[in-house]
Order: sequence, then structure tokens, then C-alpha cells
Amino acid sequence: MLSFKKALIASLAVLTLFFIFKSQHSPGTQPAPFRNANDMPKPTLLTTPKSGSQQPAKQETSHTPTPKAQTTAADAFNTPDAPKKKPKTQVTMDELKTKPLKQQLEYQFPYDVEAKFPAFIWQTWKYTPSQGEFSEEFRESEASWTVHHPTFVHEVITDNVAVHLIRHLYASVPEVLEAYHALPLPVLKADFFRYLILLARGGIYSDIDTTALKSAADWIPHDVKSNSYGMVIGIEADPDRPDWADWYSRRIQFCQWTIQSKPGHPVLIEVVANITKETLQRKAEHRLTKDHKGIIEFTGPAVWTDTIFSFFNNPDYFDLSSGKGNVTWEHFTGMKEPKKIGDVIVLPITSFSPGVKTMGAGEEDDPMAFVKHNFEGTWKPESERHIGEIFN
Repeated sequence: MLSFKKALIASLAVLTLFFIFKSQHSPGTQPAPFRNANDMPKPTLLTTPKSGSQQPAKQETSHTPTPKAQTTAADAFNTPDAPKKKPKTQVTMDELKTKPLKQQLEYQFPYDVEAKFPAFIWQTWKYTPSQGEFSEEFRESEASWTVHHPTFVHEVITDNVAVHLIRHLYASVPEVLEAYHALPLPVLKADFFRYLILLARGGIYSDIDTTALKSAADWIPHDVKSNSYGMVIGIEADPDRPDWADWYSRRIQFCQWTIQSKPGHPVLIEVVANITKETLQRKAEHRLTKDHKGIIEFTGPAVWTDTIFSFFNNPDYFDLSSGKGNVTWEHFTGMKEPKKIGDVIVLPITSFSPGVKTMGAGEEDDPMAFVKHNFEGTWKPESERHIGEIFN
């Protein structure tokens, strides 16, 4: 027979096992504590609703999405359609290298519009904020990004680090590496880097001379679901005057000092492929120079703007059979509210260029003002900085 003491110990052991078993299978069990940054809650706008949500999909759109972002130029601004994730077929590296550059990039960096926006902020400069040489004039603006995005990974990438990072990310696409190393000016590499890092990792890129005025969670209306768009851009210039070509390269010019994107976006595929091809062609023809003239067309906002318009009018993503015409600068001039075309959201000039006091831009306290560009012209020679950035 068991003694009273042994019986008591046995009873306690049985009860302990019973409660452990019950707690593990109880529907009211509390979730485990956060173990890493990926487990932490993200801003509502930057999360993708889980499947099985109580809200039916019909509340998000009035029609069933198709495999492509099918829309016309006239209807594009009111539709949430976006390119759908393409199935990935495994191929060998030898086979991949035989394919066109765009296909290589699409394979290495597949695009999924329904994925979350990565919580990264990327900036580039000669020094990091921890180094004494970091310019005091940039400290407040650089810190503003962390202040408004405390849960984001915020990196200021130096030229030396950028070389190794690009080598790591694009080791399987040697043409891109060759083009990056061939570019003869730091500003050309800086332009190229922003497209490369967003293509591979996604997140937000913003120049070191920009100030965050609001969190990215407030850039887009909250009734626009984050799984219906994959890129956010802003208008840099809308010069409605006869001599606009004396000041800007395009009648509507999209800025590339601040871009938000999910990795693998088709616009980034296109701009990286175009710059790579142009660079390698100039290299072969010995036309790569250190002349600052032509940078805007080569890697800057001109080629960026052209690539975006090319995407808006690409039959691979949009149904252009209606014959209503292409999407042109006329669809964006004078806009005051965001517009959505396929999976790209275009913000008005006030959003990324407040306080320029021209082209209809509002001030920094405008509800649509999100990022202020200080127009330091850091890429230009000292004698040309602050000159010709904006006309009055």
C-alpha cells in the first residue's frame, strides 16, 4: 500500500499533468510572446489580410481580379487590379544565363503583389551617422526616418558597403555587376543602387537630404488594401508653362529621391535591365565618361519616368484593346489626390515636394505632405548645387 505522503505526491503529479494538457489544448490559450521582429505587429497599412478574413473580398473590389492588371487608360485610376504572382519553374544556373536579362531578373527576384511591404529604409551617403565625418546638416533629416518608422530597419549604406551588398545580391546576374562597376561616377552608382536594392529587398529608398514628415503608413488612404498595390511614387515636376523643357526633362516627371516598393516589381525589373544594357553598350563603345551632363537621362528621373509610363502602357499588364489611348502626362497634371494605376499608386506633387512654392505644391503642413526634399544637390559639383533645382 502507498503511504499517505506518496499518495499525495502522486495525486499532485496527476493534477499537474492534467492542467498542462488542458492549457495546451484550450481554445483560449494566449499567443506566445514575441520572439523576433517578424513576430511583432506591423502598421495596419503595411500588412496583408490573412486568408479567411471575415470581410469578403467583394468589399475590396467590384469585380473579380484577372491574372493580369487588366484595365484601360480611362478606367485605370479606379481599379485595384495588379499583376499576379507568377508560378516559378526551377531552372539550372547554366540555363538561366542563356535567357534574356529581364527573365533572369524576374527569376531571381519574383514579384508578389500580395506580399507585405518590407520594413526597410535605405539611404546612401559617404559616411554612416555613427561616423564623425557624417554631415551635421543631414543628422536631423536622417533621424526623422527612424522617428516616424521605429519598427523599420534603417540603413545608411556607404559606397564601400554598397559594392559588397550589390555583389552579394546580384552574384547570379553578372551583367548587372559588370554594369554597376563600369559606371564612372558615384552619382550614377547611387542612382543605380536605389533601383537595385529595391528590386532585391524592397522597402523605402530615400535620399539622405530628405526629411520624413509622416509615417509611410499614412501615405496611402486606409481603404486601399496593401495587397492591391506594390509601388508608391510621387510627382517631382508638373511645369505647366511654355518653357518647361528648359527646366525639366519631362512634362510630368516622377521623383526618384523617394520610392516605396515590394521586391521584384516589374518597373524595377525594367529600369535595371535598361540601365544595365545601356551601360554595357556605352562601355563597349568607349562612351562612358565622367561628365555630369546627361545623368538625368542616363540613370536619373528621366529614365525613371519613361520606365513608369512604359509600364502603364504595357499590354502584358494592361488591357489596351479598348482604343481609348495611352496613359500620358495629361492624366497626372494638376492632381491633388493619389491615383492608382494597376498596382502603382501615384502621389501628387505635394506629397514628396511640399514647400517648393510652384507647380501647385502645398506647404509642409498640408495633409498630403509626407516627405520634404531639401534639394541639396549632393550629387553635383559644389559650384552647381542649389542652382536650377526649381524655377519660380
